[in-house]
Amino acid sequence: MALPRSQARGWVKAAKMAQRRRRAEDAGGPNTQSPAPGSRRAALYVHWPYCEKRCSYCNFNKYIPRGVDEAALRRCLVTEAQTLLRLSGVRRVESVFFGGGTPSLASPHTVAAVLEAVAQATHLPADSEVTLEANPTSASGSRLAAFGAAGVNRLSIGLQSLDDAELQLLGRTHSARDALQTLAEAQRLFPGRVSVDLMLGLPAQQVGPWLRQLQELLRCCDDHVSLYQLSLERGTTLFTQVQQGALPAPDPELAAEMYQEGRAVLREAGFRQYEVSNFARNGALSTHNWTYWQCGQYLGVGPGAHGRFIPQGAGGHTREARIQTLEPDSWMKEVMLFGHGTRRRIPLSELELLEEVLAMGLRTDVGITHQHWQQFEPQLTLWDLFGASKEVKELQEQGLLLLDHRGLRCSWEGLAVLDSLLLSLLSRLQEAWQQRTPSSVPRG
Repeated sequence: MALPRSQARGWVKAAKMAQRRRRAEDAGGPNTQSPAPGSRRAALYVHWPYCEKRCSYCNFNKYIPRGVDEAALRRCLVTEAQTLLRLSGVRRVESVFFGGGTPSLASPHTVAAVLEAVAQATHLPADSEVTLEANPTSASGSRLAAFGAAGVNRLSIGLQSLDDAELQLLGRTHSARDALQTLAEAQRLFPGRVSVDLMLGLPAQQVGPWLRQLQELLRCCDDHVSLYQLSLERGTTLFTQVQQGALPAPDPELAAEMYQEGRAVLREAGFRQYEVSNFARNGALSTHNWTYWQCGQYLGVGPGAHGRFIPQGAGGHTREARIQTLEPDSWMKEVMLFGHGTRRRIPLSELELLEEVLAMGLRTDVGITHQHWQQFEPQLTLWDLFGASKEVKELQEQGLLLLDHRGLRCSWEGLAVLDSLLLSLLSRLQEAWQQRTPSSVPRG
């Protein structure tokens, strides 16, 4: 597909103009301009709601296209991005992520138009991470090159498996050969900037064959791998097949063994497990997803997209969880009428925000530093919360959790059982929040 070069040139031009403006602001010398506060920065997620077909395990907000008017959809994505940037008062977009659905089915023209609109509305650094999710069957080399020309500089490829029988079980439209060919082409075009997904815990899946898949992937993959355990979701084909006995239920113990063996293999191959499901080497972390885990602001654009931001541009002072209208046609009508298709706005209480900071931060190997926590709660410190907790001391003695001068974080062993740790930690946070009397626990 030929890319309208004017759109790509428009985004690059706007990004360079924004960068020049930034340099001009900083030209007065060191410390003359304070850095933009976190509340004025955000990541941007753009949801493309269409897929070629619905996979057997998927319950995401996606639709099979029938006569999609992409030009109209493009205009609405641009309009909603502009509106939410204005409502949020965001001055700098740190990253953009095109997810779905299957956004590689979209025209590169659509990607370029959104990026150009963002760069014109706010500061989008020319080197910002711009990720596109891609499926092998909709990601030929020429098409990937066109997305690169449109402004994409990172790919996330949904391989899921390198076993054709498993791919058929999952309802995927590609073969293992297709996956490896797409991966090779992606690495040629985006060296060091390609992520791949691999699923584990499928019905009847065994540890040995799955590890051989991972080893094969490591012989040809780039510097970022995500391991995802299958979750049987009600309403999906796979859920029904298991419920009816047509397929065996996934074995959670085998899945846990795959995960433990897999993360050990990745560590041996030089990958850092920087989050529960994500592994990177050579510094190839996803900066967009890091924003989520650090509870940064993000704007969600498109049908069913989620966001978290303070609507400062509209005079707001409280962070809101926002959900856009799910169904594409209804969403488009709302965008044309109101400038955005926000269906729900849920103000987050101080405690709810701290619960998110705790639950999301502990998913990473860094955990929650004292400085990071104080950005959200300057009065009640991590020492106040957990320093005298009997449960936390037990978790520390078991080698699962660390609380020290750096902050609160899981050990290598603790990351694997994070969900069970969070039960105790969230309960302690809620209890302390009710008391709201900082203790005098030693900080040493």
